[in-house]
Formats: sequence, C-alpha cells, structure tokens
Amino acid sequence: MPNNNTIALAKNYTSILDEVYKNASVTADLTSDAAMMRAGANANEIIYPQLTVGGLGDYDRNFGYTSSAVDLKWKTATFNYDRGAKIEVDVMDNEESRNIAFTRAGAELQRTRVAPEADAFTFATICGFEEITKKAELLADAAAFLAALIEAKNKMDEDEVPEEGRLLYATPTLMNGVMALDTTKSREILNAFSVKKRVPQTRFYTAIDMLDGKSEGEEAGHFKKAESAKDINFMIIHKPAIIKFDKHIASDIIPASLNPDADGDILKYRKYGLVDYYKNKAAGFYVSHKE
Repeated sequence: MPNNNTIALAKNYTSILDEVYKNASVTADLTSDAAMMRAGANANEIIYPQLTVGGLGDYDRNFGYTSSAVDLKWKTATFNYDRGAKIEVDVMDNEESRNIAFTRAGAELQRTRVAPEADAFTFATICGFEEITKKAELLADAAAFLAALIEAKNKMDEDEVPEEGRLLYATPTLMNGVMALDTTKSREILNAFSVKKRVPQTRFYTAIDMLDGKSEGEEAGHFKKAESAKDINFMIIHKPAIIKFDKHIASDIIPASLNPDADGDILKYRKYGLVDYYKNKAAGFYVSHKE
C-alpha cells in the first residue's frame, strides 16, 4: 500500500524541481531522439545507426546502371555519465522554515549543481571528440566575435553541414557585445543559427575534472576546470551530429517516516547517460577557445 507521506511530498516538490532544471540547463536542446537508440550487447552500451552510400557511375545503354553500395553499420557507444547525490533535511528544520528548507535544498541542487555540471560535461566531452574543428583565438571585442562567427560559418558551409539545426553557444560577454553593436550585419549572422544560448564561463571549458564526493579535497562533489583546460569562447553544434541521451534519471523522495537512520526527509537524485557523436559528422562541431 502506498505511503501517503511519500505521495504528498512528491506532489509538493517534484514539479518544482523539474521546472527549475529546465530553466537552468542550456544544453537541453541537444537531447537526442530516444527512438534512434537501441540497447547494446551489454547493459552499459547503446548502438546507433551510421549509413553511407556509394556515388553515381556512368550509365551504360547496354548494361544499364552501375551498382552503388549501401553500408549500414551499427556503432556501439558506452554510457559515460553516472552521477548522483542524496540530500537529507531534518524534519524540524523543514517544519520551522514552513517547508522551505526541503524545497529550496532540492531546487538548489538542480539549479546550482545538476544543470551546470550536465552542461559542463557536455561541452568538455565535445571538445574531446576526434576530427572536429577547434581554433585557439583571443576575441577582444564584439567585432572580433562576429568575424570569428563568419569564419566558423564559412567552414561549416564549405564542409556542407546543413544550416538548419545549427546551435550557437557563446559566453554572455560575447553575445551581449554583439547586441550592443545593433547593426544589420550582427543580426544577420546571429539569425543563421536556429538556437542561440548564453553559457556562463564557469561551465564552458574544454576539459573538466569530475569530483567524486568522497576523496580528500573532493568531499563537496561537483566539478572543476581541469588544469589543462581552456576557456571556450563559443561553440557551434549541428544537432544531428550529437548523441545526447539519458538512459536513467531517478529523483525519489523518501519521507522521514521511512528513513531508518534519522528523522529527516531525503531527496535522492541520479542521472545515467551518454554524450557522444556520429563519427562521420565531425564537421558538425566548431569550437573556438582562448589561447
């Protein structure tokens, strides 16, 4: 029989936590269509299709068409993100704060930990993809940013990356600088992207270290900028080129009445997923980072 306290807690808090996460994340637009993913041979793997076809040949009036091969391969990817946390709030702390303590704790977890880490992991993982375009450059002002965007667009156009589905991620400083120019030229280049997102520099690095939450110096968990990492200026992603898939997200609330260790309500959160890419679509990524 369901526990009434559990149901009440879930009704009060779950919708709030979901809303906070959606507002805070900047990479939610990159989530892949789950219908394109299939379970792999092992539980920690998925497989996805990669299709190539041969080209045209000379037509022969006696023998007809030349044969063109169709090569459909199923590639295997291993899940590379498995993180979680448990928050416990004493019943009296929650009661004396008029239920604010538990709600705010859960909301803070989503807004300040879950969303920034998921974004930082996504961007840093992309920077590790092979054969994508990465350019080190110092963008001193908005004009330099516009020039770099045009260069990036030219590169993708020459590589025949479709314009539709290109997403632009850039630091607030660069995006706001372009807005300040208020020129037709600036609006035109920005309109070339279907989605434009401002990414705080604190989650926009070429590499990060994931803190395990247990080792000395890592007790607080979360992530930090890796020593070898560079600050990212902007990133362009063609959405069909990326695989971003969450296999399992658990957000459970355990009331104090079911807590065997303390008189406190517990929020458990776990996210298990994958950030990868289609190897034949490496041209769909362009990264500009500081020197």
